[in-house]
Amino acid sequence: MTPAPVIIAIDGRSGAGKTTLAIELAARLRNHHKVALFHLEDIYPGWNGLAAGIERYVSTVLAPLSKGEPATWISWNWERHYDGDARVTLPAEIVIVEGVGAAAAAARPLLDAVIWADSPDDERRTRALARDGHTYEPYWDQWAAQEAELLASDDVRSHADIRVLNRADDSAPADALQALTYLPALAAVLVPELSARRGLRLLSERINARPDAPAMFQSLFGASGNAVWLDSSLVPPVPGPPQGKHSGPDRDAAIAAERSRFSILADDGGTFGQFVRHGSGTTTVTTGCASADVPGTFFRWLETAWGQPTVARPEGYSCDFTLGWLGYLGYELKRETGGSDVPAETPDAALIFAGRAVVLDHAEGTVWLLALDAPDAAGWLARARNSVEAAGAGAAGAGAAGTDVPAGGGSTAVELLAAPAFDCRDTETDYKSKIAEAQHEIAEGNSYEVCLTTALTAEVAADGLDSWPIYLALRKRNPAPFASYLRFGGLTVASTSPERFLRIASDGGMRAEPIKGTRRRAADPETDAALRHDLATSLKDRAENIMIVDLLRNDLSHFAEPGSVTVSRLCEIESYATVHQLVSTIDAHLLPGAPRAEAVAACFPAGSMTGAPKISTMAILDRLEDAPRGVYSGAIGYFSLNGATDLAVAIRTLVIQTRDEPGSATATLSLGVGGAITADSDAQDEYEEIRTKAFGVLSTLGSEFPAR
Repeated sequence: MTPAPVIIAIDGRSGAGKTTLAIELAARLRNHHKVALFHLEDIYPGWNGLAAGIERYVSTVLAPLSKGEPATWISWNWERHYDGDARVTLPAEIVIVEGVGAAAAAARPLLDAVIWADSPDDERRTRALARDGHTYEPYWDQWAAQEAELLASDDVRSHADIRVLNRADDSAPADALQALTYLPALAAVLVPELSARRGLRLLSERINARPDAPAMFQSLFGASGNAVWLDSSLVPPVPGPPQGKHSGPDRDAAIAAERSRFSILADDGGTFGQFVRHGSGTTTVTTGCASADVPGTFFRWLETAWGQPTVARPEGYSCDFTLGWLGYLGYELKRETGGSDVPAETPDAALIFAGRAVVLDHAEGTVWLLALDAPDAAGWLARARNSVEAAGAGAAGAGAAGTDVPAGGGSTAVELLAAPAFDCRDTETDYKSKIAEAQHEIAEGNSYEVCLTTALTAEVAADGLDSWPIYLALRKRNPAPFASYLRFGGLTVASTSPERFLRIASDGGMRAEPIKGTRRRAADPETDAALRHDLATSLKDRAENIMIVDLLRNDLSHFAEPGSVTVSRLCEIESYATVHQLVSTIDAHLLPGAPRAEAVAACFPAGSMTGAPKISTMAILDRLEDAPRGVYSGAIGYFSLNGATDLAVAIRTLVIQTRDEPGSATATLSLGVGGAITADSDAQDEYEEIRTKAFGVLSTLGSEFPAR
């Protein structure tokens, strides 16, 4: 008896292209495996025999094959309309079974993977009759009624591991095979295919140019449904590292230079493009026309998809992004890192896999075009070169982003049909009451610091709402080193975050840069300097910051080399267009061989957004806030193919969700704000702080903080 094979079922309605998909998928798998193929149409006992055929298939084909035994079954003679000859299907390393009912309820316990093939109804009928029209057409309605009856009692599609929208354009087999490699149940048998996924070749081109970044993004990715711009909008940066120990605007600019050197523009198009979203314990990976549902935690999936370095950095290229995953991790992923399970309206994570991207080096004045070697790579590189040239002409007369923005304000608002009217989840009285409750928890010894947040939301008509000019206005109003624009279908994230959550370099260097302590900017230089000095000398703000530094030292230590955790900057002031911030830097070095995704999980969510101790304080926050945070308080950035990651804390972040409803399309705008509560916090000061943090986004939209 041979070992039990891996059995893959391809199910779907008639005319969905199951047979062709099965044959071509089997041909691809035969490059590395022995594959057997079984078609259910060979066993159905006549045009009224769908249910009986499924019974025959399960008992005489699947049952023995699943044990590694030959399957002997009786075929159906479609010309004589009677039983045909006996046939034998031998087990193989992989067995593909295809046909209506291949993944029926009785069959599923014996299957390792289920693929559901689908096509629009008109295409299905046309395809089916084109293949078997002379025999099939008289029985189409009869057979369709049996399919409908089967699916009414057994929703096979909802049990599928992979769903394929089969347009008969020859893309389905490759996309389905790529999706299969993400299923844990097939990992052992698909080792050769997994190795090929990691054996990638990176193509790169360097161009001396300073193109207009928004023009480049629109030119290359403006029409993409899923696209990401990690936008270092504090440009041009000051080259070189910070010099000396002095503090002030010069040092601020030098520090910003390191963080603001690179911008990354990408989408999920091309041969290797993929889109991932996670929610309710399932990671859904979409690759071309196929989508795979991978059960389990997100960080476990991330380790399999990203954890091992696979691509080296090109010579002369200084950025640590060598293509890979880009997007956000939502705050509710805390359920995997010690927090409770709170459902959110937005996906708990959303990422694209970029097999091609543009990287702008603002310090050197260069553009790097990156693409994984594929048949469509040369064409894309040519288009990208043309885009650089066209965007370069527009950049010649443009000033640096944000340089014309007054420190204390100024007219940089986007033009909307009407300024959105925001509501706050908590009234002033409610928020202050929660501050008092947080301080009670601190007095009881349950926390040292509680990072309490609330949310501002506005409902607007989707007509006339364009997230692109909104983001351009935000980046101009408040340029930031970790600004970003993420577009995932009807979900847009527009962020001007100044805070790095975590960086793990390709060589294992780790860095966290928490922000705790905020003062508004003022137009008057003397007042502005006084506000900066007040923050620098505030014992309360310093205490908040140091508590988070201590928390992050502990988070980093879980996967750091012993003795490598250091605090290189403690409680230093950095000034941005609308706020002064108190920032610290903690460095470490990743333990060789340590799982990188688990190292990220050990630090997630950012301690500056929870408080300390992290786990007990998250439980307090769940009770006080009584609502999900969604994207806000999570992380935005990349996971590179060379093992590097650089993530920002999702603050100063506007989230726009567009929904198509009967009769109208609406959009919800959401802005999270919050602050750290300690034993000596003043409730009025804390409330004013959230107003200050909301000002940059609200003023850009022409909106005001909700009335108290």
